This record gives sequence, C-alpha cells and structure tokens, in this order.
Amino acid sequence: MTMKPQPPNPEHKRMKRERKTITYMVDIYCKGHHGTHGRLCPECQQFKDYALLRLSKCPFQEKKTTCGKCVIHCYKPDMKAEVRKVMRYSGPRLLIHHPTLALHHAWDGRRKPPTLDKAA
Repeated sequence: MTMKPQPPNPEHKRMKRERKTITYMVDIYCKGHHGTHGRLCPECQQFKDYALLRLSKCPFQEKKTTCGKCVIHCYKPDMKAEVRKVMRYSGPRLLIHHPTLALHHAWDGRRKPPTLDKAA
C-alpha cells in the first residue's frame, strides 16, 4: 500500500502520544545517566528538541510505525545512534514508569511500515 504524504496533524491523538513517549524516554534516560531531576541536561534537551522536530516532519504522521521500522530514516547518523542508546535504556524502564505508553509503543512497533507514493 503506497501513501501520499499527509500534512502534519500535531493534534492527532497518535502524534500527541508519540511526543509524550519520546519526552518520557528522554527524561528517563537523562535522569538515569546524568542524575537530573525535573529538568533535562543541555545535551538531552537538544536531543529531545531534535527528536520532536523530526517527529513533527514525519510524512506518515498518525499512520506511522515506530521510527526503527520506518522505510525513511529521518535522523542524522549521529542522532540515530543517540536515539538507539536512549531507547535501549529507556524502553524497559518505560514499562515501569508509564506502562500504557510502553504498551502503545510496542503495539505501534507491530504496525506494517507504510511506503511513500513515488509520484508525491
């Protein structure tokens, strides 16, 4: 199934949940690695801002799978390595801190990745 890119809909519940998930994952990572409480360190804040920007520009929006299974790689190589590091640490801990978000993220990862319409 090919899809045309959709205009971003930041108010769609799926996209709100994606933003919330990445925010919590970065918070968990920063607290565990940098000892922060309530505020992110500058590096983690910069990473979170970058991840949210990439999410807002995703051509699939609410039809997307998880970024790791996507056919398009939006992240720069260094940021892609960083997101893997953050997800690897935060993923299991998200299940404890925010089980509903963790289950939704796992379920979203089971989605079949959409493809872009080549004519678009």
